Amino acid sequence: MYVSMDGNRPPQENRGIRNSVGEPNRVTKIHPAAINSTIRPNMHKRTLGRDAHNLLEYFKKMQAENPGFFYAIQLDDDNRMSNVFWADARSRVAYSHFGDAITFDTNYRVHQYRVPFAPFTGVNHHGQMILFGCAILLDESEASFLWLFKTFLTAMNDRHPASIITDRDKAIQVAVSQVFPETRHCLNKWNVLRAGQEKLAHICLSHPSFQVELYNCINLTETIEEFEFSWSSLVDKYDLKGQEWLQSLYDSRAQWVPVYFRDSFFAEISPNHAFDASFFDGYVNQQTTLPMFFRQYERALEVSFQRELEADFDTICTTPVLRTPSPMEKQAADLYTKKVFTKFQEELVETFVYTANRIEGDATVSTFRVAKFEDDDKEYTVTLNYGDMIANCSCQMFEYSGVLCRHVLTVFTVTNVLTLPPHYILGRWTVKAKAGHGIAGPSTESSSKPEILTSRYNNLCREAIKYAEEGAVASETYSAALAALREGIKKVAAAKKNVAKVSPTNSQDGKKASAPASDAPSLLWPDQEEVIRNFNLNDNGASTQSVADLNLPRMFPVSVQRDDGPPGNLVVLPCLKSMTWVMENKNSTTGNRGGVINLRLQDYSKTPSSEFEVKFNVSRVSLEPMLKSMAYISDQLAAPPNTFAVINLKLNDTETTSEESEVKFRISRDTLGAMLRSMAYIHEQLANTVEPSVEPQQKKQRK
Repeated sequence: MYVSMDGNRPPQENRGIRNSVGEPNRVTKIHPAAINSTIRPNMHKRTLGRDAHNLLEYFKKMQAENPGFFYAIQLDDDNRMSNVFWADARSRVAYSHFGDAITFDTNYRVHQYRVPFAPFTGVNHHGQMILFGCAILLDESEASFLWLFKTFLTAMNDRHPASIITDRDKAIQVAVSQVFPETRHCLNKWNVLRAGQEKLAHICLSHPSFQVELYNCINLTETIEEFEFSWSSLVDKYDLKGQEWLQSLYDSRAQWVPVYFRDSFFAEISPNHAFDASFFDGYVNQQTTLPMFFRQYERALEVSFQRELEADFDTICTTPVLRTPSPMEKQAADLYTKKVFTKFQEELVETFVYTANRIEGDATVSTFRVAKFEDDDKEYTVTLNYGDMIANCSCQMFEYSGVLCRHVLTVFTVTNVLTLPPHYILGRWTVKAKAGHGIAGPSTESSSKPEILTSRYNNLCREAIKYAEEGAVASETYSAALAALREGIKKVAAAKKNVAKVSPTNSQDGKKASAPASDAPSLLWPDQEEVIRNFNLNDNGASTQSVADLNLPRMFPVSVQRDDGPPGNLVVLPCLKSMTWVMENKNSTTGNRGGVINLRLQDYSKTPSSEFEVKFNVSRVSLEPMLKSMAYISDQLAAPPNTFAVINLKLNDTETTSEESEVKFRISRDTLGAMLRSMAYIHEQLANTVEPSVEPQQKKQRK
């Protein structure tokens, strides 16, 4: 069922809200005074139709699996879904660590998309885009955005971000000003400039250099004065004083030009950060239906989580190459993630070509003029307070990105500051960014009132989710986390004996932390005819290569067995990262059908770690012994001490040689279970009977 775009404008007053995080049946109402009576003209009412029920069932299912899953539904006067917001547990935990700078992405809100959704995104400690929550917007009035932003804050424990980026929509701007009054609001510059391709097409054609100069004016200027001078020069050079659209951009420059926001934190460590990129690029398009959207949503989340894990391992397992003898560089290498350290190192190395001269000051505060050697045209001013060790640079890079600039580092060098002061090491950029309580710790609450018990329960759930996220990274961390939980349960049981007043039964002792989302796509909705994915489990939106194009040797599995080999401290084996497959001769008879399995392995024995692939063909006959062997290994891993295994896969190239080749890799209990389920599915597809095709004449007789 596609999202309907038909109907009349929805009524405004008394929109109901269904809010659920542990309380799915609670319904509240927005007070009429809070409703803005204006809705943008010519906007048609959109409904989810029969998919609304499936959506609600999906949310209930997700919350049953993990109490940390949050969703809220805004209803119209007819009790139909108007707007929806949800955030999974991992996204909410991520916000507690990295929610200081967020983007409300409305690239998919336009009517061309069948699912008009809008994600809230941010940047983690590796500079990667991450998801905080997502909304489906069927009503785009000012009141709807007020509801959405307030609901977002509720899901994130009322922690306001330091900055937010949105598009130029007037209703969004009004809602942001009311819900986030202390948050620095910036308009997405790419959204603002998007119309320029049409409005300034004639200028771009007649003056090819204009686009480059406009880009430099907007993105490379570092002070307001420099921007104003550059813009004025550009307008004069190309005689654009009468250009209305360009003038409207200039009039609103304080809302979108980066130089006006350099005094606020936006978590930008990459130069000229492309705010037009979306978390769901490559996963959804204009034809994506609601059922398919949630399958792709889950895949996008898993890929994001996997990329973060890879960056974590890359930071932990590789030693940065130091380029200076500075103790400050060694300190930064130990503290920052690899991505952020690379940026800091770039700034530190540049200090060798800069000079700093004190132009005024005393023993308490001094002002320095910093410029590049033999290039005095561009200078920077750095003020240093010796007592508090606080430095302020005119470029404001630290305020904007959280990483010290080369100009301050140059002043530190000439004043013999050998290590970074603690207040210049932003915790969100460090290896330990996700340790502790995040950007703001939870409040301590009294245990005397009954309603506070719910708060205690919610806090424990949030902490447990953080714990589960860290513990699920590898089999070793899983074992350590499980052992600590069991020990903790004993301590809680002992503490309960000393409690004078017994609380109502709501203990979570018997509940297990839910595992990460399944590797398999959601089966809540029936498969759609448009889902032609060649059974590629890890499809990320790109087209799947056909079997004919793979040009593989006929590699068939000879055997698969558990081979623990030497102790883990003597050898580092590759780890299974993902598994994909395609079907061969799907419409032929059972005996002629086959499949191609592609295993992606991560080799951590090299620095930096690298990926490699192993492809081989399977038939129904060759797959059966593999399934039996893997099932036996899975049973062995079910015992508590056995949390991982080493798989030895033997392959035979039947076309070029009779010799066998071996592939050894390490696999965890959970990953083996997912792999076993996937191979069982392949076996089922290979064994299914194909219904003979019906000739056109026969089809006509059936009518």
